[in-house]
Amino acid sequence: MSSVPQPVSPSVPEGPPASADDAGSGPAEIVARLVGFGHALRHEGLPVGSDDVVTFCSAVAELTPSDLADVYWCGRSTLVHRREHLAVFDEVFRRYFLGHPPPRASEASPPEPATQSLSGTLQVPDSEPGEQTGDDRPMVLGLQASAVEIQRDKRFAECTPEELAALRRIMARIGLEPPRRRTRRRQPDPSGARLDIRRMAREAMRLSHAAPELRRLARSQRPRPLVLICDVSGSMADYSRNMLQFAYSMRRAARKVEVFCFGTRLTRITPALDRRNPDDAMKLAAARVLDWDGGTQIGASLDTFVRRWGRKGLSRGATVVVCSDGLDRGDPAVLADAMERLSRLCHRIVWMNPLAGDDVETLPNTLAMSVAGPFIDSLQSGHNLDSLELFARKLPQIG
Repeated sequence: MSSVPQPVSPSVPEGPPASADDAGSGPAEIVARLVGFGHALRHEGLPVGSDDVVTFCSAVAELTPSDLADVYWCGRSTLVHRREHLAVFDEVFRRYFLGHPPPRASEASPPEPATQSLSGTLQVPDSEPGEQTGDDRPMVLGLQASAVEIQRDKRFAECTPEELAALRRIMARIGLEPPRRRTRRRQPDPSGARLDIRRMAREAMRLSHAAPELRRLARSQRPRPLVLICDVSGSMADYSRNMLQFAYSMRRAARKVEVFCFGTRLTRITPALDRRNPDDAMKLAAARVLDWDGGTQIGASLDTFVRRWGRKGLSRGATVVVCSDGLDRGDPAVLADAMERLSRLCHRIVWMNPLAGDDVETLPNTLAMSVAGPFIDSLQSGHNLDSLELFARKLPQIG
């Protein structure tokens, strides 16, 4: 492997050429090495999501994996989103690929944290000055003003803490209409297909010889149950907190909404989201979930949902929304069995995958998505505010 060249600006870490063993490593070893670099950056506080790591690996595959210069510039282009993170990236690159020792405590200055802590990111900011906090009326999508300039098509992983705070303030006021279902009961409707004979007979007896007007009936509608199952594992760190805020908004808009979180285990957080104050709701939800930012067991979690809640009627006739990137470390057979049984119990299965981006016609290339694909009725994204608002508008038709 050739040594890394030294450009004029910006500087690239220098180091001795890599060994021939590294150059002859197989694709699996190279991918594992690149993924480990992404984990090392995340450990240092950089907001590196699973989609960033996938893009990083794809970029390196197009160039020369044995050339450290190509690896460096691919990582810098795909894994660094802010200028202040460059110093941390360079230091981790030297330490991970070149074996440089970490700087001593007296020489190293602690970098600014790239992401907020759990309690900080889960909290919804206070209302704007002069805003009535007790008003729970839903607002129309897209009409919420903010002092921070919001790019609605910007990925959550690339947003600053101030932008994320403004986005959560907007999501807290999304006017969401839940899906509805027809019931067996009928109600008066001028455009109904069935005549209301009883009402017409009563009017005929009351009016004596006058001819009654035609009265019609139509099937009444009720909100369809909605179940949200959100992935809060480490690979979803850039999206899970925003999904939880969106779930809180849905719970406030429609009472027939159940919310679950899972990483390696399934946790029901619906009672926590019933708090009137969004700050209290987010704190209680975070306290209930014990496996936040951990591993992922999608199949086992969905199997627990089906066995413990789904069979008892919670998913019967409901629209189930699974929010996950599909990066699973569990048994694919368990996932396939759980999805098959869930599809028989519920009305629709909607899968929100941030890795899909703007292309919701093609399933992301992961093993879990390939296994779950035959049972998914609709694929959505949820990677930015635009996609969440689009999902809110399409939900009555999807469900």
